[in-house]
Amino acid sequence: MAGIRIVDIDIYHPETKVHNDFYIEHFDARGVDVRGLLKALGRDSRYKIDHDDENSLTMALEATQLLLAKTGFTGQDIDLIAYASQTPEYIFPTNSLMIHHLISGASHTICIDSNANCAGMTAAFEQVSRQMLGNPRIKRALIIGSDYIAPHASPDDPVYFANFGDAAAAVIVERDEHAVGFIDSIYQTDTCVYQNSLFPAEGLAKLGSKGVDAGAFHVKFTPFDDSICVDAASESIRTLLQRNEIRPDEIKAACFSQLSIANIRAVSDNIGIADDIAVYVGDEFGYTSTSSPFIALHRAITSGKVQRGDKVLFWTVGAGWQNVAMVVEF
Repeated sequence: MAGIRIVDIDIYHPETKVHNDFYIEHFDARGVDVRGLLKALGRDSRYKIDHDDENSLTMALEATQLLLAKTGFTGQDIDLIAYASQTPEYIFPTNSLMIHHLISGASHTICIDSNANCAGMTAAFEQVSRQMLGNPRIKRALIIGSDYIAPHASPDDPVYFANFGDAAAAVIVERDEHAVGFIDSIYQTDTCVYQNSLFPAEGLAKLGSKGVDAGAFHVKFTPFDDSICVDAASESIRTLLQRNEIRPDEIKAACFSQLSIANIRAVSDNIGIADDIAVYVGDEFGYTSTSSPFIALHRAITSGKVQRGDKVLFWTVGAGWQNVAMVVEF
């Protein structure tokens, strides 16, 4: 039986690096101390777009072009393009179709956009892998995750304004008769905080009738304890590993949501994997939302932490919330 294996991955981020001092001074001026928040989340720096020529789509294209150059593939070699973003530059046409045009894709290529919020790229990878397992005509797929949160973050909201970084990741997967690749996945959904992060704040329909005034295109965020999903995630990951007869010590890298270093440590401890197995890049990149587990994967590969044949565990969580976990043999 054919497997769906990762061919390669690449990432893109803007050049400008912004350290915590900027945000500490910004919120000090508003009478809000964010030092504890930044320390708890594990932040130090993040890469930020600083001019009008960049957005989530341009970052996605940059990551894609870097990946195609590295692998030697062209747009003609791609049978499916899946673009995951909660901040797509366009609602229609699809951003994947725009990527298809910009890389001169083939006429038979499937183009789809998807949105599972911060869990988006992981969910897209899982869904594409399962689609490819069921459709032998899809030999090779390009999966992209990209988010640009800053334009939608209120300067008075510490979580959204100070936490996020801008970046994109692109990965190519292909059918391989001699590989294992994608192994299995698991979802767990609990809608207990489904109204705590709303974007646009009043919904798209009201934007059409009221217009876009100041703050209307910001995230409406009601703070809550982000560790709420940790126990559920741990339970579902244990189920995922047990039903595939994978021991925790077989996992060579854990590429988790980079939202919170505390959550990464808690999940790792709960499922019994060593501290050095979980890859953390949130101190450098900030929280890049949908792409964050794959930026961690990129770091694991480029640092030599992950070799061919190693098992990699993914876990992330989307607003509302929805846990997504999967295990892949690289």
